[in-house]
Amino acid sequence: MSDNSTTIQQLRDVVDEFVSQRDWEQFHAPKNISMALAIEAAELMEHFQWLTVSASREVADDEKKRDAVAEELADVVCYALALANEMRIDISDSLAAKMVKNREKYPADEFRGRYGPEDESPSS
Repeated sequence: MSDNSTTIQQLRDVVDEFVSQRDWEQFHAPKNISMALAIEAAELMEHFQWLTVSASREVADDEKKRDAVAEELADVVCYALALANEMRIDISDSLAAKMVKNREKYPADEFRGRYGPEDESPSS
């Protein structure tokens, strides 16, 4: 599988098949999946905790560290897909709609190179 050739639906199907083969639908209430997603996101964050911005970028250059991050990221994506399956949410539609809102909220000409109001900086 590759990002260049695998659709979101194919990934959803992989997760759905895994869950179905184990009869885990009974455990996959939205509440449970969302909590598992948050837990996995926290495990992903552990790989970057206390690192500087530049050190966090260097993780990509260390194969062992990058592989560990990839594994946690895969867990996050699996739970996100499981939640989309359970809630019957079309990820592509949801993402497109959210990006419309984000573009309205954060116009590129006003937010280029910064993340908040003009008087806000990372050191404030």
